[in-house]
Amino acid sequence: MKAAVLVSGGMDSATAVYEAIDQGYTPYILHVSYGQQTVSKEYECAQALAETVAIDDFLHLQADHLATIGASSLTDDTMAVPDAEMDSETVPSTYVPFRNANLLSIAVSYAEGVECDAIFIGAHSEDFSGYPDCRPAFFEAFQHMIDVGTKPDTEIDLRAPFVEWSKTDIVERGIELGVPFDKTWSCYRDTAPACGTCDACAFRLQAFQQTGVRDPIDYAERPTYAE
Repeated sequence: MKAAVLVSGGMDSATAVYEAIDQGYTPYILHVSYGQQTVSKEYECAQALAETVAIDDFLHLQADHLATIGASSLTDDTMAVPDAEMDSETVPSTYVPFRNANLLSIAVSYAEGVECDAIFIGAHSEDFSGYPDCRPAFFEAFQHMIDVGTKPDTEIDLRAPFVEWSKTDIVERGIELGVPFDKTWSCYRDTAPACGTCDACAFRLQAFQQTGVRDPIDYAERPTYAE
C-alpha cells in the first residue's frame, strides 16, 4: 500500500509519516511551501525527515497564491505573529484561509497520479479548536469530495489519525514510534532558535513538558506551559 503524506516540517506531520509506515504504507512525502514566514526552515525539516526514513518519493511544490491572498500573520509580513493564547476560543490570526482544502486538493492530485491508497494529514484536536479546516467534519466532507471527484475506479482514504488526539498524545506516540523530533520545526516566527512564545511553540512545549521529555530543539525562551 502507498500513502501520500502531507509533511509541513512539524512534529505532527512527522509523526503521521511514522504512523503511516506503522500501518503498512509506503509514504510518499508531499511538502508545500505557501509563503509562510518560516518557509525555508520547514522545507529543510521536511527534507531531513525524508532522508531519515529513506524515502525516494519526496515532492516539493509551491502554493504562492496563499501568500498573495494573505489575510494571515503567517503569510503577511505586515501582521505580527501573536504570543500564545492557549485558552482562546477565537480563530487566531495565524489561520491561513482555507489552507487545508488547498493542500489536500494538491495531495489528492498527487495521490491519484501515483496511485496511492491513502492520504495522511497530521491535524489534531487542538488544531480544530482554532482552525475551522481542521475539524473532523471538514475531513469527512473532503472524503466525500475525493470519492466523487476522482476516477470511478479510484479509492483513496483520507486519514487524519490524530484528529481526536491532543498534542501530548502525539508526542507520546511519536516517542513510541521513534520519530526524530529534533528534525522538526513548529515555530511560526523564527528559523533558529524557536521563539518559545507563539501558539505553535507553546502547544509543542506544553506537550513535551506533560510527557516529561525535553523537547530536543533550541528555544530563545523555554517557558513552562504544563498544567
